[in-house]
Amino acid sequence: MKKLKTFPKGGVYPNDNKELANSAAIRNAPIPPVCTIPMQQHLGAPAKVLVSPGDAVQEGMLLGEASGFISAHVHSPVPGTVKDITSVVLTDGTTSEAVIIELGGEFNRSGKNIQPVEWRNLSASRLLEKIKEMGIVGMGGATYPAHVKYTIRKGSHVEFFVVNGVECEPYLTADHRLMIEKTEEILEGTGIIRKILKPDTVLIGIEENKPDAIAVMEERIEQKGLDFHVVPLKMKYPQGDEKQLLKSLTGREVPSGRLPIEIGAVVSNVATVFSVYEAVVFNKPLIERIVTVTGSAVTNPSNLKVRIGTKISDLIEECGGFKIRPKKIIAGGPMMGFAQANADSPVTKGVSGIIAMPAGEARISSETPCIRCGRCIRACPMGLSPAHLYKRIDNRHIDAALKEGLMDCTECGSCGFVCPAGIPLVQGMKLGKLLSGKKRA
Repeated sequence: MKKLKTFPKGGVYPNDNKELANSAAIRNAPIPPVCTIPMQQHLGAPAKVLVSPGDAVQEGMLLGEASGFISAHVHSPVPGTVKDITSVVLTDGTTSEAVIIELGGEFNRSGKNIQPVEWRNLSASRLLEKIKEMGIVGMGGATYPAHVKYTIRKGSHVEFFVVNGVECEPYLTADHRLMIEKTEEILEGTGIIRKILKPDTVLIGIEENKPDAIAVMEERIEQKGLDFHVVPLKMKYPQGDEKQLLKSLTGREVPSGRLPIEIGAVVSNVATVFSVYEAVVFNKPLIERIVTVTGSAVTNPSNLKVRIGTKISDLIEECGGFKIRPKKIIAGGPMMGFAQANADSPVTKGVSGIIAMPAGEARISSETPCIRCGRCIRACPMGLSPAHLYKRIDNRHIDAALKEGLMDCTECGSCGFVCPAGIPLVQGMKLGKLLSGKKRA
């Protein structure tokens, strides 16, 4: 049997717990009567609000305009009336200016026959502009504006365009279902991005626990005569981190502090690729996404197509509510996601999952002193010493932590997963970066 590819350094093997929602076909979540649309749904500068209370808005209308080079447009997911402009708490605990829309009026996209655009006749620059106009961002969690990522500086060449179908976070199955149910669309979206980037090679990385997705992708590629290559990967967390994925697929390592283009590569999550397809072919802004709602506390774990701005509590209700009282609710995956103080935060472009765990499933450790076992060092895929960095940060020696590689930390959570002392290592890295005034791209 052919040996499956993976990255060589570090990594952990958490139970994937994907069986809860693995067979749950994507279905539409109800459209909420009130949507809360944050202006900070992407990496970089928040969008600038273009509407005022009392304004009537249409589905897909521009609400917020990108306010910098690294920024993204924000559109209305529903028709209605602007009720308020206020500040809201996001799922990651930060605050953002937000537009509150009360549902009303006729949808001009949903349920309508939208004629597809023949994108092959469009130039690469026009395709890139369309992606910018539609507010597409990275939907694997980083939320990097897609038009910025796909703008390759003069003198650089893309050797590899990598479609990331790994979805290595436990519990989450949204990307898996998307690959099975929207195979044709993902492949066409890949073709659109290929026209923009002009890579030498297109690779689609999928972990071995998704054999049906691997099979259907390979089948459709062969039927269409495409020269895309599906690469099955070993189950190992964090295989889906773009730096580890590139190491697995190409053998190349992204230099410290640099981006994948430095080794001739660009990576996009399958959900991002699907959104690019919808943006270009149907002029559809990024106003909805697939979200996995799961965990043993949820009555009917599901994969839902959700309008941006829908409250977490509404999604849980749509899945039958709780069958067991949850001890912890997480937005995102359990390794890199954020525990929620309440379920009132809205779904944004970067929220791929909601996980509700009962007391027996949620891991809530009591911190004890570091025993210097070295497990965090062995688990770190970036070759860092997390416990040592944590001590530096705890003592506010931030400059020393930066010199010792703090900004190379991808916050994957592998160190905290293996720590027998229950030390909040990842939270320490996040704090260190905040204190340094720097943010990871």
